Amino acid sequence: MNDRRRGPAERPNFGEPSAPRPAASVVLLRRGGRHSERGLQVLLLKRSESVRFMPSVWVFPGGAVDPGEEGGEAGHRACALRELAEEAGIELGEEAELVLFSRWVTPEVVSRRFDARFYLALAPAHSSPRPDGVETTEAGWFEPREALDAQAADRMALAFPTVRQLEALLGFETAEEAIEAHRGHPVEPILPKVVGTMEEHRVVLPGDPDYLA
Repeated sequence: MNDRRRGPAERPNFGEPSAPRPAASVVLLRRGGRHSERGLQVLLLKRSESVRFMPSVWVFPGGAVDPGEEGGEAGHRACALRELAEEAGIELGEEAELVLFSRWVTPEVVSRRFDARFYLALAPAHSSPRPDGVETTEAGWFEPREALDAQAADRMALAFPTVRQLEALLGFETAEEAIEAHRGHPVEPILPKVVGTMEEHRVVLPGDPDYLA
């Protein structure tokens, strides 16, 4: 984990784990501009430095499911579409295809937790994201490798699940190829764990030798 500033909602929880709140995000994909040699790009938004959860971190558009939204899969999809419109100013419409990409649960040691579904979607033509100026302050289209390299060089901060999802997109040349590969693909929830001390720690995933330690 990098040394970015943590928000108040990310403070450590040393008691009973809190219940994760349902959430949803859109991993919006497009072709890389007008030039045929450019590949897949993904939309990322920079969160405001004043928010309580992940300040100044670049994320996929998303947020918590509202109590008024339907339960189950329909509620998650409605949330994903709503958050994309609110945070990035891009409307997909209820008929848009959302393909379940991954599902991540916030580690138990974090105070505010989410059970977040991430959906792949194809951006409409000429989509120009507009940050809302409250939760998000910047927006941009990035090739997955470009964003990962910026993270490695400390030019942008990415959350661990975002890094892993960008890595999963590296093998695809087009948005359509990535979406097709994940249609009907089984998705299991991933619950990372944080091991080590406050000063020196790392994130481990199921299957890592240290996960059950």
